[in-house]
Formats: sequence, C-alpha cells, structure tokens
Amino acid sequence: MDISTTTDVPPSAPRPDADERRTARGVTRPGDRIFLALSRGSGILLLVIMAAIAVFLTYRACLAISADDGNFLTTFEWNTNTDPPVFGIAVLAFGTVVSSIVAMGLALPVAVAIALFLTHYAPRRLSGPIAYVIDLLAAVPSIVYGLWGALILVPHMQGLYSWLDQYLGWTGIFAWNGGAPRAMLTVGILLAIMILPIITNVSREVFRQVPRMHEEAALALGATRWEVVRMAVLPFGRSGVISAAMLGLGRALGETMAVATVLSPSYEIQASLLDPGGGTFAQNIASKFGEASVQGRDALIASGLVLFVITLLVNGAARAIIARRKEYSGANA
Repeated sequence: MDISTTTDVPPSAPRPDADERRTARGVTRPGDRIFLALSRGSGILLLVIMAAIAVFLTYRACLAISADDGNFLTTFEWNTNTDPPVFGIAVLAFGTVVSSIVAMGLALPVAVAIALFLTHYAPRRLSGPIAYVIDLLAAVPSIVYGLWGALILVPHMQGLYSWLDQYLGWTGIFAWNGGAPRAMLTVGILLAIMILPIITNVSREVFRQVPRMHEEAALALGATRWEVVRMAVLPFGRSGVISAAMLGLGRALGETMAVATVLSPSYEIQASLLDPGGGTFAQNIASKFGEASVQGRDALIASGLVLFVITLLVNGAARAIIARRKEYSGANA
C-alpha cells in the first residue's frame, strides 16, 4: 500500500513592485524628498564648515609656527613683536585646563544636586520659581559675570584664601603669599558660577524624563527616596548629565571676557592655585588680538587651533564614555 503525503503550499504573496517599495521607504512623496534633501544637506554643510575652519586654522598656524624661534608647545613666553618672534602655549594650555577642571569640580556636583532637588524633592510651588531664576542666570552675558567677579568676588576672596593657606597651605596647591586674589582659583569659581545654570537646566530636563514606572517599582520594593534616585534616576540620566557637563566644559574652555576681568595674567606656571599668574587661550586671544601684528595674529590663531583640538578631544571622550554606558542611558530604557 503506497502512502503518499501531500503538503499544502500556500500561494506566494505578490511581491511589491518598485514603486511600492520606494513608498514604504518613504522617499517618493514630495515632502519627504524635500525634508531628506534638507537634512542631508545640513549635515554635509556642517561637515564642510568644520573642515573649512580646521583648514584655515591649520594654514595660519603653520605660517606662525614656521617663524617661531622657540618651541611652540613648551616655551614660557609670548613675544610676537621681536625678530624672530618667540612664543609658546605651555602657560596657556596649563591655565585653560586647570581653570576648567576647577570649574567642573565645583559646578558639576552642585548642579546635579540642584536638578535632583527640583525634580524629586522640592514642592512644585518652590521648584517653579527656582527653575525660572536658573533659566535667567543661563542667559546673563559673560561680561556681566566678569564685572561682578572683578567688583564683588575678588575683594571677598581674601578670607577664603587666608583660610585655605592656614589649613591647606602645606599641600603647596593652596599656599598664598598675600597678593591680590586674582588667581586660577578665583577664575575657576567664577567659571563654575557661569556654567552652573547650563548643567542644571539640562540635568533637570533629563531627570524629568525618568519613567514613572521605574520609580514606582523601586518604591514598591521598599526603597527610600534616595535609593530611588540612586537606583532609578541617576542610571537613567547618566548620559544626559555627561552631555550637560560637556556643554558646561565647552563654555569654560572658551570663556574670554570673564577670565580677562578677574585674572592677573603672566607667562609663568604657578604651583599654587592662589598665586596670581597664568593665562588661558581665550583670555590671551582677547587681550592681544587688537594690538597684534600680522605675525602676532597668526600666532594667536595657532593657539586657537590648539583650543579647537582640545575641544574636539573633550567631546570625543564624552561620546566614548556615553557609548560605553549606553545600556544605562535613557534612550535604551
């Protein structure tokens, strides 16, 4: 007896033609084509602008460095009017990095704490006015901060400097010789006040996006309010806080007028944060560009190229950190 099995083969579904496939991809409608072209063109234009800036800075920097009689990276001098000119960025790089680190160390913990207070602790009638004031602080021009720093902050820093010298002067970092408090610590404090609203606003908006179910689940397991923040809110907003910190750091690195107002610049690297001296890239460019010759402007552009590279490296490091922690980011929650 022959046993034969038959299988029912469903009829194959008709394959969509080319027009239907293009419609599914959303590129045949006029509005979609226009939006695709505009977005693609914007991305390409941004890359072209960045490349043009890099080429311009590199070309002018090469002209300056080729005429430099000193080592551009290690010389503790900035004299572009001599023949041949002698200038270097050692002091400027040190001052820019140190002042930015001090500013971030002071501003980041306070900004995150304020953002957590506004989103998870403060009552609504209190959080609204405080958030409004922080928004206003973020819009204050830097020259206003600089004038406030020169007229109010600097005269009132002597007490803090005396205290630091008395109790922490043995470290060398906080030793004070009694001069005017126009030093890197004052610059760092002023920059911290300037970037505090930026980091706070971005962090506050990130913490507001935490799914309510995450917090309720932690509360249902018996977690305290701080444990909810530690286990649900901070892991969710970690990438956003890093992005906020990079925005603040970018402003601290490129701040000009406020630093020039409160700092007594000199081309010496001071071991103590309380001794006057030092300088930053932006402050040096702002103070010397108006009186610089053609060679001097090329030298300032060369220092601007270094600041440009530092900014790119900082942003690249931030993106690398976010990529390593992407499983904790809000986008993947």
